[in-house]
Amino acid sequence: MAVFVALGAFLMTLVGGWTAQRVTDRRHLVLGLAGGLMLGVVGLDLLPEALEAAGRPVFGVPEALLLFVGGFLVAHLVERLLAGRQAGHGADEHERGRVPQVGLTAAAAMVGHSVMDGVAIGAAFQVGGGMGVAVALAVVAHDFADGFNTYTITSLYGNARRKALAMLFADAAAPVVGAASTLLLTIPEQLLGAYLGFFGGALLYLAAAEILPEAHHDHPARSTLLCTVAGVGFIWLVVGVAE
Repeated sequence: MAVFVALGAFLMTLVGGWTAQRVTDRRHLVLGLAGGLMLGVVGLDLLPEALEAAGRPVFGVPEALLLFVGGFLVAHLVERLLAGRQAGHGADEHERGRVPQVGLTAAAAMVGHSVMDGVAIGAAFQVGGGMGVAVALAVVAHDFADGFNTYTITSLYGNARRKALAMLFADAAAPVVGAASTLLLTIPEQLLGAYLGFFGGALLYLAAAEILPEAHHDHPARSTLLCTVAGVGFIWLVVGVAE
């Protein structure tokens, strides 16, 4: 049953990626929405779950928050190192700001997160059918945002369309793989919380330092800001319905 439900997440992820492709003539709106979705996922979904699962204090600070900051710093460091390496090979200033490897790495992290979504579905169905349905609805709803963000991030950093599509399909298949894995193993809650904290920090860096500035660079329009707010509101709605 968990694997069957995860197929819904597969389809919803593809719908999100398809939507991101179809609105390329409104790129600033796409990026504004993507930034809002990412901000909402981090602040309203990932971080609360991480704190609940890995809230043990380490020298006065919850473990999840330490890893959250660590994820942010690692994402910043990786981008700077890759940009510096590209500069050393003679890339111009515009190209340095769009390192394709950063986009692929971020998309791969999204795939990893989607695997965990599938694991969450499988684990919830192990607890009970009602819990499984509630978690599945939440995952399927926010996988639209995952597919949208995966395609947008990969493309934004200058990767070819075929690579963006490949990452989109990998992200779509990931929940099915994660749900199937729960038939064989169980991930400790502490480890899952630590992962969510770290991933949330990396995702926030991409949203705040890359996606949103790019969205407002050429089109500092009110409509772009409204798309960002709408993205956050959508995730809030999903989280509220799931609760």
